[in-house]
Amino acid sequence: MNYSSLEECLLDLEKHGHLVRIKEEVDPYLEMAAIHLKVYEAGGPTLLFENVKGSRFRAASNIFGSLERSKFMFRDTFEIVQKIIELKSDPVKAIKEPIKNFKVGLAALHALPLKNPVVKPVLDQEINISDLPLIQHWPMDGGAFVTLPQVYTEDYDKPGIMNANLGMYRIQLTGNDYASNKEIGLHYQLHRGIGVHQTKADRAGVPLKVSCFVGGPPSHSLSAVMPLPEGISEMTFAGLIGGRRFRYTYRDGFCISTDADFVITGEVNAGETKPEGPFGDHLGYYSLQHPFPLMKVHKVYAKKNAIWPFTVVGRPPQEDTSFGELIHELTGGAIRQEIPGLKEVHAVDAAGVHPLLLAIGSERYTPYMPAKQPAELLTIANHILGTGQLSLAKFLFITADDTDHLSTHNIPEFFAFMLERIDLKRDIHFYTNTTIDTLDYSGSSLNSGSKVVFAAYGEIIRTLCKEVPQQLLELHHFKNSVLVMPGVVVMQTSTFTTYEHATFEMQQLDQQLMVHADALQSVPIIIVADSSEFTGKNLRNFLWVTFTRCNPANDIYGVGSFVKNKHWGCNGPLIIDARIKPHHAPPVETDSTVEKNIERLFNKGGSLYGVLR
Repeated sequence: MNYSSLEECLLDLEKHGHLVRIKEEVDPYLEMAAIHLKVYEAGGPTLLFENVKGSRFRAASNIFGSLERSKFMFRDTFEIVQKIIELKSDPVKAIKEPIKNFKVGLAALHALPLKNPVVKPVLDQEINISDLPLIQHWPMDGGAFVTLPQVYTEDYDKPGIMNANLGMYRIQLTGNDYASNKEIGLHYQLHRGIGVHQTKADRAGVPLKVSCFVGGPPSHSLSAVMPLPEGISEMTFAGLIGGRRFRYTYRDGFCISTDADFVITGEVNAGETKPEGPFGDHLGYYSLQHPFPLMKVHKVYAKKNAIWPFTVVGRPPQEDTSFGELIHELTGGAIRQEIPGLKEVHAVDAAGVHPLLLAIGSERYTPYMPAKQPAELLTIANHILGTGQLSLAKFLFITADDTDHLSTHNIPEFFAFMLERIDLKRDIHFYTNTTIDTLDYSGSSLNSGSKVVFAAYGEIIRTLCKEVPQQLLELHHFKNSVLVMPGVVVMQTSTFTTYEHATFEMQQLDQQLMVHADALQSVPIIIVADSSEFTGKNLRNFLWVTFTRCNPANDIYGVGSFVKNKHWGCNGPLIIDARIKPHHAPPVETDSTVEKNIERLFNKGGSLYGVLR
């Protein structure tokens, strides 16, 4: 379906059994988010809130709640867009098969944005920020946020929509020190196109004009999160995947998406910031309060019957997981064309995406050498860590599989393959004092931390343990050892206090394990956690705890560790300290009172009765 509006999409979802209307009045303070989380976890439908307390506007969530529903919304264009991306990677195909690719050429006509001089419904009325559904998602959030915004900015040096940027950067509408209805917060992170635009505007001494579109066809939301190469307009992708040209106009010098449900316009001046946050984010923790750009509101527009789309992020998986899955299916092998030798890469959602990357590459540098060891893999790893948002990765595990049977998406099998082959003396490579994801608080300060690459290739050098070795059950101060997967054991000790004390604790562990180093070759990785029971309970917990709570250069130790020519290695098991540190952000947790309050919707007679069954 080539939707012209969000409402048209929602009606189509309802017609096919993908939507439920909630008629009861629901509080935007925590209740709407709690309902969304409950329905998403149950694999439930899109939700249309028809009676939002304190606002005359309706709201919708869980629109992209599953990969199947996301593909259903783009069922008329999905395969064609896949083909276009494939042809961009291999344009010779278009020449060889011109008739077969004729439809692709026709679809590409939708890519050109259409300037619309006619006044459209989004300009029907001017409203205030306070008229919007002011949704607060988590108890410690700093206020209400826009969680599905499409933030539009233009390049000062190359103005116009074809060089514009459309990104999904969170917007804080209320709270903190923001002047009500006059100021809002604009939070964007490293490696985002808007940062380039603000830098150019600042140098020119002019305010950066910002338009925040909310709603409109679902293709617009998808385009705002699509990782397009720099210089390619997201509006062209919106036209392709939506099967409908992106329509726009200008009002008071601000770009207006004429198909949007709401548009907030404003300006960001150089050096003007205010505290933004906290906000319960997609790593499963709060991103804390920090100074971020201040957007001075110019005007707020809305359709008369506008619908406010929102999502809720928290410990993964959540609805934004479907965005990632959809993008992966669309882009297919495009990443392999961008990084020579790379066969597959997987940003692990359960670990918060950026903290953990798994990759499979090629190893072709020295086929004449009898010994197999990482060579090309290290080149590929450096390329990965220098490419767009992949550069935010904190842990990168990379290997080569000559049989092409291994997949990064079978995580236990991938780890087993790596750990059977990794040489702990040779195959660990640290990047210290570098940038990490803005939302990752495992480092010492905002955006600052370290990275580590594990690059393994060659013959199997160990058999992985399938039960906890006896030696790990008899340790002093380290207890409750649990096998997470073959070769990986988690244990717990006292609460983390300081790095000085942690170093002492790890020295104690090293002394106890060093005498058993040979016997423990079957355990290449030991995790130290606050709760071994929780961490070892399932794969999801292991991935979340281990890779979100560790700053590699600070929190990785090793039995019999050494430094030779500035290269770090160890003779026995690698030890990862995945305890919560005092500087970490707190994890998000739901409010028990709110959980009880929303049960009325799920009980007999409520709009959501039977949805969880």
